Amino acid sequence: MVFLLTLGGITLAGLCVLLVVSGFQKADADVRNKYESVQSSIFQERIPVSQTDSSNGGEAEVTSELFEENPRYGKILADEEYMAQNRIYPWEASSTDEVTLCFTGDILMDDEYAIMSRLKSRGGSLDEGISEDLIRVLRQSDITVVNNEFPYTNRGTPTEGKTFTFRADTDAVSYLGDMGADVAIVANNHTYDFGEQGLLDTLDTLEQASIHALGAGRNIKEASAPVYFIVNDMKIALIAATQIERLDNPDTKEATETSPGVFRCWNPERLCEVIAQAKAESDFVIVCVHWGTENESNPDWAQTDQAPLYAQAGADLIVGDHPHCLQGITYCGNTPVLYSLGNFWFNSKTLDTGLLKVSIGQDGMKSLQFIPAIQSDCRVKMVYDSEKERILSYLRSLSPGVQIDSEGYISQNGS
Repeated sequence: MVFLLTLGGITLAGLCVLLVVSGFQKADADVRNKYESVQSSIFQERIPVSQTDSSNGGEAEVTSELFEENPRYGKILADEEYMAQNRIYPWEASSTDEVTLCFTGDILMDDEYAIMSRLKSRGGSLDEGISEDLIRVLRQSDITVVNNEFPYTNRGTPTEGKTFTFRADTDAVSYLGDMGADVAIVANNHTYDFGEQGLLDTLDTLEQASIHALGAGRNIKEASAPVYFIVNDMKIALIAATQIERLDNPDTKEATETSPGVFRCWNPERLCEVIAQAKAESDFVIVCVHWGTENESNPDWAQTDQAPLYAQAGADLIVGDHPHCLQGITYCGNTPVLYSLGNFWFNSKTLDTGLLKVSIGQDGMKSLQFIPAIQSDCRVKMVYDSEKERILSYLRSLSPGVQIDSEGYISQNGS
């Protein structure tokens, strides 16, 4: 069965690659030519898509009640070894009718930068950096996902020649716990700032905190492996990858069969395979991609070229990060694409930001909501009234063909 699913994923991935090649427009010629040449490797030998072990943490206890609540997945729940090998976690939701997930933009907790020095000067509690109403939304969501844009390490050496290299003490992971974080995306261009040792320390730190690292690993199997949650008789898959540092020999190393690194998707083929396989095994697939151009409010050609591929491969929702500012929303078929959530809690700049909240039921996505906020003076706070409407109006201007109502609920025009 796995063999058949993998073949199906490869076939779909091949179609995705052909669509990429045929869809290029002008500009960025050198980079695009390099990108196109990579696609010619479509028929070369592939590394099999498979999963790796991960420790359990924060999941629901496997009881008779859990089997009753998830009858379609009883066989999986009965096999603890299989769940561990495939990063599948039984989960509890606050409602039996829906599961809510919340996503943040970029987070930084480096003591050498303003965000943490200001927090500590104010007393060091999380609510001095993130307003209580935002913390409440994060903690009340059934699954909370943050973009962790730095390694947790006191070791390693900074990447030579890199302008910005970040790291945080391993104790800083407690702030993720205070946010209620369940998943930390580490598929980005700063995870490897302090080399292989820094990445390994990060994976160990998150694991010890019972937070699931997504998009990087000790090898390519682990780096590309989705995280699955079984909840309310649904199986939800989360996948993360990065396309940033689009050059040969990038500072942020790609994981291989034998070495740690990130899951890279500059060539989208493998990510399409992983999405297709996850879709064959799940009810809902969410793909998080680190992409785009910094400080640009419009998506670049690579974002707009790749988003339809991931939707066609089986993504039900695509969430982007990296540009450090909000970008617009579109739909690829029925798949919403939020190109960039921007910074969430990252630096001292004054920037519009927000949380993305999605509700999933047995028939698919029930609602998708953007909750506006502002990052200012190293603190992010929820906004109301005229400031809320200003941010929503700006997001509408970036999102033609998409409806965003006064409460931030998102839908396609005509739906």
